[in-house]
Amino acid sequence: MDHVTPQRALLSVSDKSGIVDLATALARHGVELVSTGGTAAALRDAGLTVRDISDLTGFPEMMDGRVKTLHPIVHGGLLAVRDNAEHVASMQEHGIGAIDIVVVNLYPFEATVAKGADRDTIIENIDIGGPSMVRSAAKNHDAVAIVTDPADYGALIAELDANGGTSLATRRRFAAKAYAATAAYDSAIAQWFAFADQGQAFPDTLPLAFTRGAELRYGENPHQSASLYIPRGPAARGIAQAEQVQGKALSYNNYNDADAALELVSEFRDGPPTVVIVKHANPCGVATGDTLIEAYREALACDSVSAFGGIIAVNRPLDGETARAISGIFTEVVAAPAADDEAKAVFAAKKNLRLLLTGDLPDPARGGLTVKTIAGGLLVQSRDAGNLGQVELKVVTKRQPTEQELADCRFAWTVAKHVKSNAIVYAKDGSTAGIGAGQMNRLESARIAAWKAKDAADKAGWSEPRTIGSAVASDAFFPFADGLLAAVEAGATAVIQPGGSIRDEEVVAAADEAGLAMVFTGMRHFRH
Repeated sequence: MDHVTPQRALLSVSDKSGIVDLATALARHGVELVSTGGTAAALRDAGLTVRDISDLTGFPEMMDGRVKTLHPIVHGGLLAVRDNAEHVASMQEHGIGAIDIVVVNLYPFEATVAKGADRDTIIENIDIGGPSMVRSAAKNHDAVAIVTDPADYGALIAELDANGGTSLATRRRFAAKAYAATAAYDSAIAQWFAFADQGQAFPDTLPLAFTRGAELRYGENPHQSASLYIPRGPAARGIAQAEQVQGKALSYNNYNDADAALELVSEFRDGPPTVVIVKHANPCGVATGDTLIEAYREALACDSVSAFGGIIAVNRPLDGETARAISGIFTEVVAAPAADDEAKAVFAAKKNLRLLLTGDLPDPARGGLTVKTIAGGLLVQSRDAGNLGQVELKVVTKRQPTEQELADCRFAWTVAKHVKSNAIVYAKDGSTAGIGAGQMNRLESARIAAWKAKDAADKAGWSEPRTIGSAVASDAFFPFADGLLAAVEAGATAVIQPGGSIRDEEVVAAADEAGLAMVFTGMRHFRH
């Protein structure tokens, strides 16, 4: 059936926004309105004539409203195939009238959970009759229009006004959206039962639901397509929820890099002003300071070449002075909790720069899962929420680190957590001195980081690279002493690493011979 002229509509909604306008339009087209409970009351208050569902079925709503639409009169009216003689005969025999339009949205289960309701209240907000009607109507979309989203009311009204009925194309579109809605709803319920109610870390079935946000121009490369999806359930605020103040649309790579920058700067959300500069998902400069402008200058000095076309994240509201400094080189994205009017005005002159305001920074110690696709499946793990507050640092060398060396060790270790393995990070006085990322062996990462520090010193006109007197962090243990010796050659005086190698004694001995201080964390931070 292509065109259906509706005679009867069933309306039962939790979210009543726009329902009166829709019902008014339906009534204007001569459609009989059947409704339940609060929805019927709202429509009558608006002066509309409404038939109660109990009048249609001959049964009252019962069991605190748990049973009201679960009835053959309702589901027969939804599921009957209109051109099937046997179905038509059954309708006539049992007094079942066709229902041509169903408007349903479901009990606010997710909102109830988010409010921290008790278990009984949460259970009562699991809708049964609503999803049943939605699924019945959607299955019979050849004849029935099912509307689950108030955003679609306008389209339904427009089609009725234009054609006096609904088209098959519209009913198919609504049916697809309806099944997605019930799937997401069931996913939210299954997630609550698995994670919150049963305390499962990895349930037998992983029920995830996401809603499409921005449709991106392309993926990592122009021949790939991409979209952003937002979790349907509770989630930390991050780049996906940030307000874009200006600039062209974000790309797939922009989102990925900005997320890396935000996750790292969030490690310092309770610390001093901090600036993170990221390129290709790796930090190329990180620094703290008394002010954001001071932190930015120090972060930029670490690797001013890689910073070109990079992503910047800060842990404080952005001010005009810092914005002007950032505007001195080409920058793709700046993410900040907030920005003052002067900073916004400065960036307004850079039409291609994207300014993202994130509000509160995400908690780096939060729980949750991370998901990675592989051929034929998913790899799922708990977030790497590990931090130095969870471990006791163990000094393993003869020399104890100084207070400043220990502070630099902690800083370098925090940054190394966010650098692709194998990761080596040199740091001095709250700034990165050199970063070696993603190499196939740790020795090469140590050498690259030292080389980048020397290159930065040459460009800045310093007398020596900042690796001299620095602390060095390794995201995993040194399997041989060679990586450590490369750090010694670069001028590092303190080392922080997990330990745990079968050659730890050899590495510690090399550190002692060089006069280094070394601490073990017992915690690894591989980032693949």
